[in-house]
Amino acid sequence: MITRCTPFRLFLILFAFCSQLWAQHRNEVTALLDGDAHDIKITQKFTYVNESTEGLSVLYFNDWNHAYSNKNTALAKRFGEEFNRSLHLAKDRERGFTDIKSVVANDYAGLDWKRLGNRDIISVTLNEILQPNDSIELFFTYTIQLPDAKFTSYGYSPGFGYNLKNWYLTPAVYRGEWKLYDNINLDDLYTGITESVINFTYPEKLHLVSNFGESSSTKFPGGQYAKLIGRNRKSCEIILTTTDRFTKHKFENLTVTSDLESNKYDDVYQGISINKIIHYLHESLGEYPHNNLLVSEFDYSRSPLYGVNQLPSFIRPYEEQFQFEMKFLKTAIRNYLQETLFLNPRTERWVNDAITYYLMIKYVEEYYPNQKLAGKLSKIWGFRGFHLAQMGFNEQYTMLSMLSARKNIDQALTTRNDSLIKFNEKIANGYKAGLGMSYLSEYLGEKKIDSSITTFYKEFHLESKVTADDFRKTIEKFSNKDIDWFFDEYVATDKKIDFKIKSIQKTEDSISLIIKNKRGTNVPISLFGLQNDSVISKYWFTDIDTTKLVTIPRNGEDRMVLNYDQKIPEFNQRDNWKTLNGFFSSNKKLKFQFFKDTEDPYYNQIFYVPIANFNLYDGITPGMRIYNKTFLERPFQYDIAPTYSFLERTMVGKAGFRYRKYHKKTGLYVSEYSISGSTSHFQENSRFSTLTPAISFGWRPNDLISNRRQTLLFRYRNVFRSIDENIADEIDTDPDYGVMNVRFIDRDNNILNYNSWFLDAQHSNNFTKLSFEYEYRKLFQSNRQLNFRLFAGKFLRNNTESDFFSFALDRPTDYMFDLAYLGRSESSGLYSQQIIIAEGGFKSQLENPFANDWIVTTNASTNIWRWVEAYGDLGFIRSKGQDARFVYDSGIRLNLVTDYFELYFPVYSNRGWEIAQDDYGQRIRFVVTISPRTLIGLFTRKWF
Repeated sequence: MITRCTPFRLFLILFAFCSQLWAQHRNEVTALLDGDAHDIKITQKFTYVNESTEGLSVLYFNDWNHAYSNKNTALAKRFGEEFNRSLHLAKDRERGFTDIKSVVANDYAGLDWKRLGNRDIISVTLNEILQPNDSIELFFTYTIQLPDAKFTSYGYSPGFGYNLKNWYLTPAVYRGEWKLYDNINLDDLYTGITESVINFTYPEKLHLVSNFGESSSTKFPGGQYAKLIGRNRKSCEIILTTTDRFTKHKFENLTVTSDLESNKYDDVYQGISINKIIHYLHESLGEYPHNNLLVSEFDYSRSPLYGVNQLPSFIRPYEEQFQFEMKFLKTAIRNYLQETLFLNPRTERWVNDAITYYLMIKYVEEYYPNQKLAGKLSKIWGFRGFHLAQMGFNEQYTMLSMLSARKNIDQALTTRNDSLIKFNEKIANGYKAGLGMSYLSEYLGEKKIDSSITTFYKEFHLESKVTADDFRKTIEKFSNKDIDWFFDEYVATDKKIDFKIKSIQKTEDSISLIIKNKRGTNVPISLFGLQNDSVISKYWFTDIDTTKLVTIPRNGEDRMVLNYDQKIPEFNQRDNWKTLNGFFSSNKKLKFQFFKDTEDPYYNQIFYVPIANFNLYDGITPGMRIYNKTFLERPFQYDIAPTYSFLERTMVGKAGFRYRKYHKKTGLYVSEYSISGSTSHFQENSRFSTLTPAISFGWRPNDLISNRRQTLLFRYRNVFRSIDENIADEIDTDPDYGVMNVRFIDRDNNILNYNSWFLDAQHSNNFTKLSFEYEYRKLFQSNRQLNFRLFAGKFLRNNTESDFFSFALDRPTDYMFDLAYLGRSESSGLYSQQIIIAEGGFKSQLENPFANDWIVTTNASTNIWRWVEAYGDLGFIRSKGQDARFVYDSGIRLNLVTDYFELYFPVYSNRGWEIAQDDYGQRIRFVVTISPRTLIGLFTRKWF
């Protein structure tokens, strides 16, 4: 039967369609890119629709290009927290900013606008209140100066082109209150959905691709023009390149534009892989609602698949097809979701992460079930014995997310992006979210989770008001079990999951186990029955608050294992199993292994690795380091490193045992108990040995991103010395002594504003002393850096007859053996020129540098040009029975890497013009760090 469409019915249909269409913001941008000035002149007509139920008198717009404008923006401060000075030291021509000329309404009346302080937000005050469902046309005229791409990879890259994202003004979101977020390099712009038309004019020698559809393009003398259209989109991304490197892959209703490639993977096969992945996404999520999906190398570099994939391409251990597909899959899913699921990316990013990594895990399980994390390396002799070589590719998600948990820096998935530690923001939280979905999939059944994801996407893609609560409700619809634990415990808290089998009993037809919940996190736990390493039974148990007795039928199991398939991201799996073959068979076997490895829960791992140390008296000392530290931190660690001194023809080395207990995330967060010892030589045929029990406590602030730490240390240093008879007369102190040391340290390690101080108390049989040190470094707006240090020390009691325990101006005797001197007893020659800034901190070697009563010194330096600085030291020192002396020195400092590699060239001091004296080469001082562990910390500090 045919129903006639009356004029009235047609009117209603058209009215409903137009109401839906015009309920969105509309945006028309006309932009002209100047390739020489690297700026874009923009006129923008924006129709703002008030979708709220309240009248609005002020509208807010995101201006994220302005984040690069000065040294006090949120982006610049974020860089400082991550030890990145690039934006602070940038030249004006490298910065990006927005110069707004005018803002007018559709009646040509000018509107008042202002920038919110130094933020990337502007407010526009309307002449009349904008009522609900009403709209207003705004006309913006402005110029954006693009930043150098070296900061965040957005902007212009000299000689390579442009990456434009979040480059024009976009509307902030109003949800009862304005959601105003600054650009801090997290790719999480939260803006309203618009119908956008971008009229873009750009230089003639560039090639353009975009996430928007290109409706038309023309070339003209000296330039090009493209009209880009985006419906139901957030913002327009444009990539301009000097070479045409992008390829378009056309499917029935979708074009994929990509420059991801693999030099060793044929283009035809790349197309087949892309087709496979797009089909997988359609099946897993649903139809992509836009006609163009941009998948770029640039986007992948912003959010790579961390892990072994980060190795240089020439040593990457994967087959080319797998490597290409994982790279494309990660980038495609991320862009697929960002362009269609409009959750608040700053507060609800975990939903996109959960879907992304769950689909990646599933993809590997479906198409590459036998893929190893180490790839082809897992078959190489010498490496295949490592547990890392035996791990499946998907096991990296547990390992890297657990790296954060073991360090006690893990954060809830609901934590805002701008409050996440960088390692969590880039890696751990995303991996934990994906693992959580795999956990749910195992517990509820794969089809239920797959169906819930597909339904959620189909119902809420392109919806402006979708929230994480909608995601929860969708999963609950498909669940036949209680899953409140997942959202209330796993997602919303940072509680750890940790179970163990406390005891086990067997009869002929049943097995009884007591399962203990070590952390009190009430989530389901799986139990597997194994026979000769084959799974023959599996059970799920819930509601285990503390302990629970469970009984299962016996079907030939010889071992019971919790979480055998490791689908549950459990804190510690080393106590997850029990055998049914008696006490001795349940003991784990020892496994001696060369070099550090990942944690194998079924062995007691002992690692060994050859090492070599150096000092002047022992020379190069090769040896063997024996330890139990895996890639994941564990509470108890030992590290034993015996080495052989060829110069002294004897054994030297060190050993340490440590137990670390984490408490809360903030406040008093850690306590540590340790005992350590070392032995080495401090002169020819003269040995020192130390034995040190210690206890320390650590505090950190509520803001985990903050680099501030406070430490209280108690230790007792026992020193034993055997001295060569030939120099026995030179040693005027008892060879053996002990010092009780208490030190409180407060350090805020920020590259722009560094603050550190400590108060130290030492007590021994012959002396009691107090000392205080304060250090401050500041990088000013003018790029002038000031380094200032104050040291003060006082003996409360001093019965010594020598200067061995005295305060020193330039080279402390280091009777506590804390300082890494290469030649600690040298008074002349190259090794005596090594300086470690401690106590007086002077660089010139002055006469009578010791004080056995009190000392007060200041050290300061400031830069002359880049890493060339001028320094000066002033102070007063006093020894018993003498008047206080005023001391000073000055010179040039080459601050190549602060605290790691520095050179000091004295110029003038109490000794006069040192630079004019004959032995000047012997007066140059140097700071050098050769400890690999310390150097590695220089590169990893920004992550944790």
